[in-house]
Amino acid sequence: MLSFFKSKPYLKDLLSDDYIDIHSHLLPGIDDGARTISETTRLVKALKEIGINQFITTPHISHYIWDNSPQSIIANHSETKLSLDDHNLQVPFHAAAEYFMDDWFENHFKSEKLLTLKDNYVLVEMSYMNAPVQLYKILFDLQVAGYIPVLAHPERYYFYHKNLDEYDKLKKAGCLFQLNLLSLVGYYGQRISNVADHLLKKGLYDFTGSDVHHYSHIAAFSQKIKVNNIATLKEVIANNQFFKF
Repeated sequence: MLSFFKSKPYLKDLLSDDYIDIHSHLLPGIDDGARTISETTRLVKALKEIGINQFITTPHISHYIWDNSPQSIIANHSETKLSLDDHNLQVPFHAAAEYFMDDWFENHFKSEKLLTLKDNYVLVEMSYMNAPVQLYKILFDLQVAGYIPVLAHPERYYFYHKNLDEYDKLKKAGCLFQLNLLSLVGYYGQRISNVADHLLKKGLYDFTGSDVHHYSHIAAFSQKIKVNNIATLKEVIANNQFFKF
């Protein structure tokens, strides 16, 4: 009974000094994340303070909204790294991408090399309104092309909330799950926190990510988590060591 009333930890206290973040939007002026190098610098400093000392930043690649390319992302990453060095911020970080799964993406990965988190692990997302009509074909073809799909923030897709069994189908289709850390503190609403807790309880998550876009996201790390499956959560956070570089 006493454990029921035990105070839950603050989100930032769950991250060790060697936590590796695999999802953020820190490159300046390239998507809906940091707008300037000054914002990038402030965000990176804040991430270091909460224990994130290596990270893979993942700008959106969505042909119809954020028409970035691996080449433009890599160029921005190189410029950003030099600027951070000038500010005495020698933070190891790589650049990958968060790909929006749509008809353009379905054709793109068959002919162009994707910018991955590591090896053949590629971060993907979909609309918050509905899943792509050809979702399972996209996931199948992506794996045939040699990639392992890592689905960003599955708990945030409302259309799955009425039928949680759909998450099991996604896992069986070869999709790995990346939990947004901010979902743990109710940043996106209690409903999403509840779904995140459900997926933790079922052991469906593989990795975690901050998905930091701006400073209000950083501030949320000082809040207490709202989920109950803390032991499982700690294991999923530790899984990010796979991406150590």
